[in-house]
Amino acid sequence: MARNLDEPPPRRPAYFWWLLANGLAICFAVFSWVICLHIFRHPENPRNYEILRKLKRLPELKRYSILEAPSAVSLGPKELYRKFYGFDDAGQKRLNEALLRNYLVNFERPLLLTYIEGNYRVEEVRPMGEADFFAPGFAVRGRAMVKPDELSPAVPYPVIIEYLFPTVDRAAFSWFKPGDTLSVSKVPNCAAVLHVSKVTVDGEQVLCV
Repeated sequence: MARNLDEPPPRRPAYFWWLLANGLAICFAVFSWVICLHIFRHPENPRNYEILRKLKRLPELKRYSILEAPSAVSLGPKELYRKFYGFDDAGQKRLNEALLRNYLVNFERPLLLTYIEGNYRVEEVRPMGEADFFAPGFAVRGRAMVKPDELSPAVPYPVIIEYLFPTVDRAAFSWFKPGDTLSVSKVPNCAAVLHVSKVTVDGEQVLCV
């Protein structure tokens, strides 16, 4: 029999809208959970870091004593060069993100932690400002000095370190001068690699950590 044109179309059952509302709520909850998880797991991302700062949920950095410092491998200039120089741009970017994240969460992943050792000739000393990783304090830039053999004098090696000293002591800036030798060892320095890059010095590409 033909349908009456004045008959209203069938209405959707009430449970359809209930299921739709609950589905949307679940999707929103999952999306929010994923976003929050990403923010807390990746504090090295500048946007995430700023969100955590505003929420006052930044990870609290721990100050380690020599005896409490996490166990990790210690490498001299030659070993640092072999370990870090071969990264391409994409790999270096991922490495630096992982190194920064590991630092911000107090080195929860010791496998990413590497301590620096060796002798470095001081080339530059500068105060650190707001654009630097730490502030206040000062940074010492040094060139690795390595002996080719036991009988030869140390010569420059293609590794540069930027050693960061966080301090409020203004006089500390005068502790080092260009030409001085900065000797670094795990004990007592515990100088960790936080960033890796390649720079050009006198036409030569060198590793900078």
